[in-house]
Amino acid sequence: MGAGRARWAGGSKYVNDRPRTVLGDLLRWETTAAGARQKSGPRTKRRGYFLRAETAFGFMDAVSGMRGYWDEDTSEMSHGEGFLTVLSTMFREPGFYLMDEPEAALSFTSCLRLVNLLHDLGESGAQVICATHSPVLAATPGADIIEVGEHGFRRTKWEDLALVDHWRRYMNNPAAYLRYVTEE
Repeated sequence: MGAGRARWAGGSKYVNDRPRTVLGDLLRWETTAAGARQKSGPRTKRRGYFLRAETAFGFMDAVSGMRGYWDEDTSEMSHGEGFLTVLSTMFREPGFYLMDEPEAALSFTSCLRLVNLLHDLGESGAQVICATHSPVLAATPGADIIEVGEHGFRRTKWEDLALVDHWRRYMNNPAAYLRYVTEE
C-alpha cells in the first residue's frame, strides 16, 4: 500500500495525522497537556490509536502478527470479534485515541464492552475522541458529548441527543418508521 493511502487506514503510527473526512476537516485538535504528551515524542513512548471503521479490517490483516500489535489472527474471527481484539489490545493505557464509528462491526453486547473500555481509558487519563451514531457508546459515563448537525456543533446531554430521540421513537413504534421504507 502506498504512503498516500496508508495514512487513511488508521493505526498507532498514524495517530498524529488528522483524518481527511468532513468531520476531520472541521476539527481542530485541542488536547489536554497530558494528551499532547501522549501523542508526541519518540515512537516507543507514544500511546494512541486511530480506528477508522471503513479501513480497519484491511489494516488488521496487514499488521496481524507484527510485534507491537496483537498476537491473535483476526482473519479467523468475525468482523466484530476482530474489532474487539484490536480495541482491547491497542487501547490499554493512557494515550490519545481517535475512533471513527467503532460500533460499525459491533453487536449490542460488544458495544457495552467497548463502553467499559472507553470508561476505563478515561479514568486512566487517556484522551478519547469518538465519532459515533450509537446511543450506547454516547452513554459512556463521564463523556463530554458534542453533537454535530445542521445546527453546527453543540455540547449536549445524552438524553437530549437527536439520535437518542430517534432510537427511542423507533423502539417504541417501529411500524411508524418502517412504513416509509417498506411501502411502495
